[in-house]
Parts: sequence; structure tokens; C-alpha cells
Amino acid sequence: MKSTQDNISVIEKIGYSLGDLAANLIFQTLMTFLAFFYTDVYKIPPGKASFIIFTGGMIGAFFNPVMGVIADRTKTRWGKFRPWILFTSIPFGIVAILAFSTPDFDLTGKVTYALITYILLVIIYSANNLPYASLSGVMTGNMSERNSISSYRFVAVMVAQFVVQVLLLPLVLILGEGDKVEGFKQTIWLFAIVGVVFFIITFLTTRERVLPQAEGVSSVKQDIKDLVRNKPWRAVLLITIFVFVTLSLKGGMYVYYFNDFVDNASLSTFLENIGFNGFILNLNEWLINMGFVGFTWPDDPATSGFSLFNAGGIIMMMVGIGFSKPLADKFGKRDIFGLSLFLSAVCLVLFYFYDNDAIALIFITQLVHGLFYGISTPLLWAMIADVADYSELINFRRATAIIFSAMIFGLKAGLSIGGALVAGLLAWYGYDEQAVLQDALTISGIKLSVSIYPALFFFISVACLIFYKINKAKELEIQEELSNRREPSPKRL
Repeated sequence: MKSTQDNISVIEKIGYSLGDLAANLIFQTLMTFLAFFYTDVYKIPPGKASFIIFTGGMIGAFFNPVMGVIADRTKTRWGKFRPWILFTSIPFGIVAILAFSTPDFDLTGKVTYALITYILLVIIYSANNLPYASLSGVMTGNMSERNSISSYRFVAVMVAQFVVQVLLLPLVLILGEGDKVEGFKQTIWLFAIVGVVFFIITFLTTRERVLPQAEGVSSVKQDIKDLVRNKPWRAVLLITIFVFVTLSLKGGMYVYYFNDFVDNASLSTFLENIGFNGFILNLNEWLINMGFVGFTWPDDPATSGFSLFNAGGIIMMMVGIGFSKPLADKFGKRDIFGLSLFLSAVCLVLFYFYDNDAIALIFITQLVHGLFYGISTPLLWAMIADVADYSELINFRRATAIIFSAMIFGLKAGLSIGGALVAGLLAWYGYDEQAVLQDALTISGIKLSVSIYPALFFFISVACLIFYKINKAKELEIQEELSNRREPSPKRL
């Protein structure tokens, strides 16, 4: 049974979710636009951009276990994890602004500056996001409530994803008045300010309730030993890596897909026929009649199509998230996660078979893909929290942060590999950042990179679930046993 101790208010769930919205304004920008920013805005060649993304990202990834050890041993009146969200909020915003700045250096200077600022950004992201993710594992010991927290959290993630993937390019063009350099600068400033405010709200509205037993104190060596022999943890680590390789690869390639593969004339006709262009015109007319300045939407079909494509996918992800908790509560996280991820991978494969003028099919497939992927999205992080519980069950010690740090390592590694693959595949297939039109080989590579390549990583993720043994019955067993062991935690400020 769920005790009062495990109850989480709606206010606390919303407050917690705003922390991921804040982080994802930057994270989604990295995942979707970093390669584009380096190649098309800062004018760094794709091969060197690949080196920056992979090297910087992997350095950040290896920092995560260190941060996990530090966070698990943090002791304050506010808890282990909440203080880090507060203390890193302003540095996070500052470094994000620096990472998307474009000082006028020669090529060597550009590469050096981009590498240093990217390393700083992924390190400060780890110092912020690892404690944030770990916090979900100690807000409650009830697994149904964790499913609920994850659902709230990932609705917020989808909002951030919507803002970045749908509105970032228009914001860049609008705020920069056509100048992409100035536009990126202004947009990241906006994201940074909003992010700092949301991080502070997360700190003020959340509480840590699950405390380790007195006998649960252990050495770093013992924590690592316990981690390595934890089979569910090894499975989830691999899953996390492959999932984020997919997200980074396809997300980073979509902008090239619309700019270089999708037929502009067919896309323009599609946008006209579905009423999108009319909607923008009516919106402008309404704003002007109300005494406001008209909304300046970019004129090119590629930007509009890219934004609408992402918007549709994100809206369907939100719908999918709504199904996630009830399905997981009934059938267990593992089984629902595996099925939904498999079906979303099948949708990705379909993109390979579409011609550049099959606009309706491209958009419909994105909607279906978004629905299935949305179901899986909250479950991965809830599964990680369950792995922390499993570790506590068998080891009689709780090491929440180091377990989450390994998962954030997987996230960073996946992001780095996927981001590097975007730039690397562009270089491999002969992408020319100065060319108006790309050749057939480059177009083929872009098409493969939004379909077959990312789908393979999703299929591998599903296969890894063979080694993840925490099914519905095991979830209930772990919850009951740990509930009997734990004592109610004191209230914290």
C-alpha cells in the first residue's frame, strides 16, 4: 500500500518537472542543432565539428561517475541532490550562452573555442542534471508515484522539445532579423534566463523523502563493485546509450533532411493545402487588428515544414505520455517500454522508402512514431529509479546518484556518439556547407541517417531488455520489501 509518506502533490510534481524543462531548452538544442550550428552558423567543417562533439561529449560523460560519487556523499539541510540544482543554475545559463557564441577567430581558434565551451557546458550539465535525475529516486519510494512523476516530467520535456524543435529556427530568424549568428545568441539568452528561474522553482518546491539506512554507508570502491554486478543496471546502461544515439542522430539530421532532401515545391503545396500558410496570415491579421506588430514567420517552406513536422511529432509524444503510466501500472514498465520502442523503430524504417515529394506520408509517419515513442519516454527514467531500488534490495545500501550517474554517462555517450555521427556521416557522404544543392550521394546519406541507421539502434535497445529482469511482479516485490525496511524521513526545508 502507498503511505502518506509516499504521496507527492501535483504542485511538487509540476515543480520538479520544470527543472527538466529548463535543462532541455539547452539539451534539445544540443541534440538537434549543435552540428547545424557548428557547420552552417559558425562555419566549422563537418569533420572538425564531429571531433568537437565526440571529444567534448565523452569528456563530459566520464565526469558523470565522479559527480555521482560527490552527489551521493553530499550532506546538507536541503538534502543530497536539491542543492546542486540551485548552485549550478546560473553557471549553466552563462556557459550555454558562451557555447553558442561565435567569436571571430580563424579556423583553429574557432575549433578550440567550440571545444572548450562545449566541454564546460556538458560538465556543468552533468553537475546539474545528475542530481536532478537522482532526485526522482528519493522523492518517493512508491513505484506508481514514480511513474506519475516521470509522466509529469516528460510532458515538460516535450514542451521544451516543442519550443526548440518547432520554434528555435523561427526565433533565430526573427530575433536576429535574418542574421543566424545574432539570432542564435538572442535565443540562447532567452533560454538561459527562463532556465535559471525554473531551476530555482524546482529547488523550492521539491523534497527528498527516501533516506539511506544507517548501515547503508559504503566506500566508493564498494559502490562501484555493486554497480558492475547489477545486471539490470548493465542492461539499462546499454539501452540508454543506444536510445540517445538514435535521438541525437535522427534529431540532428532532420534539419538537413528538410533543407536538402524534401522537395520544396511539394512541401509548399502541402503547407498551403492543410491551411498552415492561411493560419499564419490570419494570425498576423488578428495581431495587427489588436494593435500588435505582425508575426514574422520565415518564408521558406523548409523551415516551416521542419517546424510543423517536429510539432506534430511532439504533440503525439505528449499523447503517448498520457498512456504511459496506466499501461506501465497494468503491465509493467519493461514490457510496455520494449513494445513501444520497437513500434517507433518500425516507423523510422518507413522514412527510407519515401520519395522527396511524399509529404503527407512523411508527416503521418512522424505522428505515429511520436505516439509510440512518447509511451516509452517516461519509462526509461522510472526504470533507472527501479534499478536503484533493486540495488538497495540486494546490497542493503542505497547509492542513488552513482546509479543515475552511470545512466547520465550513457545519455552523454549516446548524445556524443549520435552528434558525432551526424557531422561524421555528413563528412563521409560529402556534405558541402557552402553548396546550395547537395549531390545524390550526400542526399542518400542524409536519408539513411533519419531512417535505417537510427532504427537499428532502437532495435538493439529492445534486444537489451532480455537482460532486464525487473518485470511487474518484481517491481511489486521490491517495493514491498523496501517499504518494510525504511523509516519515515524527516521534513526538509
